[in-house]
Amino acid sequence: MHLRKFVTVLCAVALAGATPSPRPSAPPVAPPPPDAVTHHHITLNGRDVAYTARAGNITLRNDREQVTAHIFYVAYTQDGADLRRRPVTFFYNGGPGSSTIWLHMGSFSPMRVRVVNGKANPAAPYTFAPNAFTLLDKSDLVFIDAPNTGFSRVVGAGDPKDFMGVDQDGRAFRQFIQRYIGQFNRWQSPKFLFGESYGTTRDCVLVNMLQDAGVQFNGVVLLSSVLNFGLLDLGGGSPIAEGDWSYVFWLPSEAAAAWYHGKIPRNGQSLQSFVNSVEDFAGSEYLHDLALGDTLDSTERARVVSKLHQYLGLPEAYIRNSSLRISYPRFESELLRGQDTVIGRYDARYATYSIDPPEDQPDWDPSDVGISGAFVASFNSYIGPTLGYRTNLLYRPTAYGGQLGARWDMHHNGQDPPANVAPDLAQAMSENPHLHVFSANGYYDFATPFFATEYALQHLNIAPELQRNITFGFYPSGHMVYLNPAALASFKADLNRWYDAALADR
Repeated sequence: MHLRKFVTVLCAVALAGATPSPRPSAPPVAPPPPDAVTHHHITLNGRDVAYTARAGNITLRNDREQVTAHIFYVAYTQDGADLRRRPVTFFYNGGPGSSTIWLHMGSFSPMRVRVVNGKANPAAPYTFAPNAFTLLDKSDLVFIDAPNTGFSRVVGAGDPKDFMGVDQDGRAFRQFIQRYIGQFNRWQSPKFLFGESYGTTRDCVLVNMLQDAGVQFNGVVLLSSVLNFGLLDLGGGSPIAEGDWSYVFWLPSEAAAAWYHGKIPRNGQSLQSFVNSVEDFAGSEYLHDLALGDTLDSTERARVVSKLHQYLGLPEAYIRNSSLRISYPRFESELLRGQDTVIGRYDARYATYSIDPPEDQPDWDPSDVGISGAFVASFNSYIGPTLGYRTNLLYRPTAYGGQLGARWDMHHNGQDPPANVAPDLAQAMSENPHLHVFSANGYYDFATPFFATEYALQHLNIAPELQRNITFGFYPSGHMVYLNPAALASFKADLNRWYDAALADR
């Protein structure tokens, strides 16, 4: 064979072998149910407010425009409003693996479930009714279920691992919000994010991602925050959490629970005054003495044991035998041990009987089991009969393990766990000096203790002028501040002022 012809044949064979096989087409995707649009009225501050509820889905797509997920939401919009001036607020719970049923049915939507304050709710029937504390007087409201939670599902070309992670989740919510504001002409509207628990983690990642995409926000609400998972050894060990800081951060919340359950004398002190004194002690003397470890002398050790006894109401012998360090799971079991009762993690006001009195941590969370039935039943009774949304899907209040479809990836920005999203918030605030932050905290919350949140937000390494854009609210409630009606009323009043300030900053 002639050399040139031989080379030509070889090249043809090589090119044939290098030709990529066509990508398999994405499986066909059935469309989600049609949006349900209904019209309603609510009386707010003596004024009749007409609003529209839309329960529907936003379709997410990959970079090849293939469908990857249907994300369910319910939006409440005031009729006749000027969209250039009317704010819109996006709500979501956390988990990761939680739907937004809790914020939707408990906090600031136009309808709210009634639960017993601080105690386990009786069985059905349950009651939900118009919500006097709704934020609809300040903003339109969009409640979003995360992928594979609630009625949201990963479908078609979607792969759960492309959604289940700190950064992956942020990208999914970024696309949802971009598509929502495009579809409903909200580009010029003032915009707010409102996250609870892991939703505050999402807040920080998302506001930074959106601003990088040219979508600027007026404000972010952080309800029961977890910004730096390393502070409490959540999501992986870290030098700070492997030391004594986590005991420092838990102490004021534990003391508040002891105050609530009458295990310490109040001596006429308010809860806020008492907690402030515990914070002063925890961040100074207590931290210093824990750092001394085995070298702490006996006199000082006895003084700290006595002080902790005064704050926590636990026996001095128990505190001494615990090396001055009381983790919150042990505190949940120990505080009311003489009554065969354990207190809640999400809300220490709640308590249930124990079936294993010697245990050193509860088998379940009294605050979780105390309210879940009322929320789940009420939402399912509301979404179809009242809002008219019909689907064959089962609503997932929480979705973990197999329902999520993938383990949650706690890597963030290429860094190994534990994730720390506080720098994301710092960057967003520094790039946008008009971004306001409201940090809402429950005193009786062990899951995301308020002292750790204060520490994280006061160590953002931002300019002092920007620290003035952060507003704190503290309430006599737990993780879900809105479970206490009096706390919800205070929270709403604080948000009214905060929205006004954020909207005035132009």
